[in-house]
Amino acid sequence: MAGRIERERFERARIMLGLLESVNRDAAQTQRRLASELGIALGLVNAYLKRCIKKGLVKVSNAPARRYGYYLTPQGFAEKSRLTADYLSYSFSLFRSARTDYANVMSAALIRGFNRIVLAGVSDLAEIAIICAISDGVQIAAIVDPNSTQTRFVGLPVLATFDLISGEFDAVVVTDLRTTNKTYAEAVQWLGADRVFAPSFLGLGSRSMRAETVQ
Repeated sequence: MAGRIERERFERARIMLGLLESVNRDAAQTQRRLASELGIALGLVNAYLKRCIKKGLVKVSNAPARRYGYYLTPQGFAEKSRLTADYLSYSFSLFRSARTDYANVMSAALIRGFNRIVLAGVSDLAEIAIICAISDGVQIAAIVDPNSTQTRFVGLPVLATFDLISGEFDAVVVTDLRTTNKTYAEAVQWLGADRVFAPSFLGLGSRSMRAETVQ
C-alpha cells in the first residue's frame, strides 16, 4: 500500500511539474501537445490545467486562431520551484530503493536460469534495471510499452506488444511507474506469474516475484 501511495504521489508531482515547466517554456502550445509531451491522456491534461487555474498557478488568455495562451503566475513560479525540489528529493530516494531492488530481482532471475529478459514499461526505472542487468550479466531483449511513442530507449528496441519481440525470452521485469498493476497483469497473462518479476517498492505485494521469495 505504501509503495502504491508513493508511486501515485511521484506521478502527480511529475505531471504537475512537467505541465508548469511546459507552460513556462511555451505559453501558446495546445493541450494536445501537452498531453503528448507528458505522456498522459488529453482529458487528464485538461483536469490538471483547470486545477492549476483554480489554484492561481496558471492564467489563461485568448490567443489567435481561437486558441488559448497559458501563463504562469507568481504563485505558479513559486510552486514550480517547490515541486522541482520535491521531485529531485524523491527521485534520489527512488533511485536508491530501485537500485537495490532491481539488483535483487536480477539475481533472482539468474538463480532461476533466466538470462534473457524483457522490461515492461519505459521509465526512469527501466534505466536503473538496465544498469543492474549489465552489472549481473543479464541480457535485455527489448522494452514493451504500448503507451510509448519512442522506438528505442537506452539503445534497446521499444515495442508495443510482447508478440513483436524477436526471439525467445525467459522472463519479464516490471519497470512501469504509471500503470503498474495493469502492466503486471498483462505480463502475467502473456508469460505466467512464475516468470514475471517486480521490485518490492512497486507495492505489488505477494504478486511480486521478489528475490526473497525465489531463493
